[in-house]
Amino acid sequence: MTDAPTATGQKPIVPLTDDQASWFASMVDAIVQNVEHVLLGKTHVIRLAVTALLSEGHLLLEDVPGTGKTSLARALAESISGTSSRIQFTPDLLPGDITGVGVYDQRSGEFVFHKGPVFANVVLADEINRASPKTQSALLEVMEERQVSVDGVTHRLAPPFMVIATQNPIEQAGTYRLPEAQLDRFIMKASIGYPDHASMVRILEGADHAAHEMVLPTVVMGEMVTTLSRLARAVHVEPAINDYVSRLVDATRNADEVRLGVSVRGGLALIRTAKTYAAGLGRSYVIPDDVKALAEPVLAHRLVLDTEAEFDGVTAHGVIANVILQTPPPQDGTMV
Repeated sequence: MTDAPTATGQKPIVPLTDDQASWFASMVDAIVQNVEHVLLGKTHVIRLAVTALLSEGHLLLEDVPGTGKTSLARALAESISGTSSRIQFTPDLLPGDITGVGVYDQRSGEFVFHKGPVFANVVLADEINRASPKTQSALLEVMEERQVSVDGVTHRLAPPFMVIATQNPIEQAGTYRLPEAQLDRFIMKASIGYPDHASMVRILEGADHAAHEMVLPTVVMGEMVTTLSRLARAVHVEPAINDYVSRLVDATRNADEVRLGVSVRGGLALIRTAKTYAAGLGRSYVIPDDVKALAEPVLAHRLVLDTEAEFDGVTAHGVIANVILQTPPPQDGTMV
């Protein structure tokens, strides 16, 4: 017997059980530990990437060169038995170079679609801000629609699908800044950063083995990722948590240093990722600490700061930290 559809035409989601949450956490831990073999000492960033993947979102990394962005994308794909591709964005890159093009076949007399590098499970869009706005838009459209339309024919991307885009925060000459509306398409923004001393020593000890030569074992099959994403949506969220997220979003819009606050999409992204994050820690419900842990990577890149505030050294991360500090979380008595 199946569940009856709701008023919106969708079947109600069965709440996640404690046993399912424990299994979910074991799968997330397996992926994180596997990826950490090539990205030493970066457990938190890896967990954020896995959370973005299982939340069916995309990740923006703002980092200097040589911190392991390509290794992260490749290791994540290998861990889920998926395919990976790397697109080096340059000013002369065309939309068709990403999505693919129709090529005329003389024997059949028809155009045959040749898939572009976007047809992979994990796509690394390296230095996305170096491509023209038209090419950036082509990728962002694929990220949103999860399909490519060429010559009137729609080609759907096989799940799971995730884009890890990178930006170099130092060298800005000849770049095209991503518009705020496009930044909003990324569910998270994070930074890998340099390794700590102990991790750096371990990296140097293995200097005779190139990172791209290491092949990681599969720990979660690709189809299981889809199952995990579905289970994440079933994590319980109390009305008090929804109220808390709403107050955080409102606070960003009312902050004196902010010209444009977090959008509705940003609030939804925070709830979605908090559900996945909670399940990854073995819980079937979201607590305020989940929201706090993800507020900065999910919300900060969606803010547009006032020009004078930027001149004064105000950062989006600082605004979010202040908003969290000044917005009281729900008390235990309000979470029934």
